[in-house]
Amino acid sequence: MTDARTFVIIGASLAGATAAETLRLEGFEGRVVLVGEESLRPYQRPPLSKDYLRGEAGDEKVFLHDEGFYDDRNIELRLSTPVRAVEVQSREVVLGSGERVGYDAALIATGAAPRRLSVPGSDLPGVHYLRNLEDADLLREAIQNGGRVVVVGGGWIGCEVAASARQLGAEVALVEAGQYPLQRVLGAELGRFYRNVHAEHGIELHLGVTVESLHGGTTVGELCLSDGESLSADVVVVGVGVAPRVELAEAAGLVLDNGIVTDEHLATSVPGVFAAGDVSSAWHPVLGRHIRLEHWSSALNQGPVAAKNMLGVPTPYTRIPYFFSDQYEIGMEYTGLGSDADEVVFRGDPDSHEFIAFWVRDGRVAAGMNVNVWDVAEPIAALIAAGNPVGAAVLADPDVDLAGLAE
Repeated sequence: MTDARTFVIIGASLAGATAAETLRLEGFEGRVVLVGEESLRPYQRPPLSKDYLRGEAGDEKVFLHDEGFYDDRNIELRLSTPVRAVEVQSREVVLGSGERVGYDAALIATGAAPRRLSVPGSDLPGVHYLRNLEDADLLREAIQNGGRVVVVGGGWIGCEVAASARQLGAEVALVEAGQYPLQRVLGAELGRFYRNVHAEHGIELHLGVTVESLHGGTTVGELCLSDGESLSADVVVVGVGVAPRVELAEAAGLVLDNGIVTDEHLATSVPGVFAAGDVSSAWHPVLGRHIRLEHWSSALNQGPVAAKNMLGVPTPYTRIPYFFSDQYEIGMEYTGLGSDADEVVFRGDPDSHEFIAFWVRDGRVAAGMNVNVWDVAEPIAALIAAGNPVGAAVLADPDVDLAGLAE
């Protein structure tokens, strides 16, 4: 018998596309509608601040599937199609055109949007944000045209863009409100490490200050900082974080708290509606808390889990948080969730650019970051999930096998 159900996925994103793919892999023969605002088929965002921005990787590195993938699997890919509303009482998704698409289950994978810089002059030409493929193309062209690049924000996007711009040969300044780059995520000790890395590569660092205004004529030319200093700029890149795109969920009456609140099955407070990716604040049964992550791995792995739960196959999302970053010759992977209150234990010398840092809480590993040390992310994740007590001296000893500690 033909399956008459319709599943609508809002957001032709990494989470949305992997969910659609999984529905077909799991044997679902009903209707799958994948709706996206952009004109491009689903693609991955991590390369946009790294090798794609530098022109070292092309479309084959970015796009998730080839052009014929969705037609071949009878997935209705509706591009350039904004969604106006999710009407949970009638179980309909209302498109921008007014068309209504009924659903048996819906997945919201609307991602996040960059936070805007809100100071005088922030709307001048030459001020860039990086979220989509078009942004990356425009930014690459601006950097290659020459001149001085000023990056506002020392988070992941800011640091990666600063590194890529420097690798493209630009003169680069980085402005960050915290005392160190990445301090909000990694704490002071690892923030100092990344400060030193960027300084070693010729980045002009302005730390502990904010931007008060931007000035220019036909394009941006100057930034005024809170310490009274002024910076000349030909290109300004703003990376001050993102906000989950919850407007549709809020209007539909879904419970929100730093994103769309879901249970461990990625089900929202409204029956038949699920959420995945940057927009989802999901209960993590291993870590015992709601977590919303703005990283590639969450979108990649939550999409398939959401799809299985939409099909009625109870599947909890238990993957330990993970993300990665590449800046210059520094490759890193971060697993788990540390905090400023945790003790940081090093295995190896950070000055060597090859080490592992562990965040230890109550004698147990809460997170681990491996820098230019490979094939250890999975053992670190297993150690976190196991929750085994482990001493600092053992973690610091390079001769101790990490996989064995989780057993």
